[in-house]
Amino acid sequence: MADMYNSSNAEKRESKTIMIALVGVVVATLALAIIGFCFLNEPDEIIEGQADATSVRVSGKLPGRVMDFYVSEGDMVKAGDTLVHIHSSLAEAKLMQAEAMENAAAAQNKKIDAGTRSQIVATARQMVAQAQAAVTITQKTYDRMEALYKQNVVSAQKRDEAKAAYDAAVASKKAAESQLSLAIAGAQKEDKESAAAMVNVAKGGVAEVESLLEDQYLTAPCDGQIDQIYPEVGELVSLGAPIMSVLKVSDKWVVFNVRETLLNDMKLGDSITVMIPALDMKETKARIYYVRDLGSYATWRATKATGDWDSRTFEVKARPMEDISALRPGMTVIYKK
Repeated sequence: MADMYNSSNAEKRESKTIMIALVGVVVATLALAIIGFCFLNEPDEIIEGQADATSVRVSGKLPGRVMDFYVSEGDMVKAGDTLVHIHSSLAEAKLMQAEAMENAAAAQNKKIDAGTRSQIVATARQMVAQAQAAVTITQKTYDRMEALYKQNVVSAQKRDEAKAAYDAAVASKKAAESQLSLAIAGAQKEDKESAAAMVNVAKGGVAEVESLLEDQYLTAPCDGQIDQIYPEVGELVSLGAPIMSVLKVSDKWVVFNVRETLLNDMKLGDSITVMIPALDMKETKARIYYVRDLGSYATWRATKATGDWDSRTFEVKARPMEDISALRPGMTVIYKK
């Protein structure tokens, strides 16, 4: 009996110890929960964006074949540096044709400007001299006939015949003088203007082809880095096709797509602190210079019938306030709200 009594007491003591332990665990858990609730801070809201930079595409007006590249991807270039040589045999043939047309127009214009040949002018002068001699002779004949007619020596018909011969000689002289004037003056004013206009048209054709051939050597439009080269040497490129892109490393920014409920902390002109994970979590200041609605396709739709509303997405751009040469387009940029 004594052994059974001792065993029962031991079990009671063990149960009591377990109960006390359980109560202690519960109390400790509640205490930790209360302490955690009191000191718990709401985690920062993280907005993830990425770095970007201005990219300028290089293209030209000349369709042709890529002959040679003078730069490679990753090279740093200055504005005006020669980048690529494009050859077009068709454009060169058109230039030869345009130059030939210009020479022909210039020769025609020179011929018109030179006027009538000297031999033709001399012949016209001789015709005037002959007409003048005829006028002199017929005038003398008419004067004699007029005097004899007044003396009743010749008839009126003879006098009229002499008068008609004189009038014809005067008319012939006037015609010869007109021909001489035309020979001296050369081509008409309209002909000269037309010839000069043809020369200008031909020069315009040459200038047009030369402007195309200027693009056979394309140059860098700005300082920057060769980002990407599209064709290979020997490939044909069409009019206006991009040959390569130049990255303006001096013009960088970071872009975030945020819901409008967060715009209160990202106002236009504000300075924010961003972190760049790829650069050892580097922190830097950036100033917001652009805020734009992305449109209805970027609207967050409410899932509840009541108590919620649609929220639009905005694109926010900020430019770093310090020059970070290692910052490359595509790098992740984080802003902690």
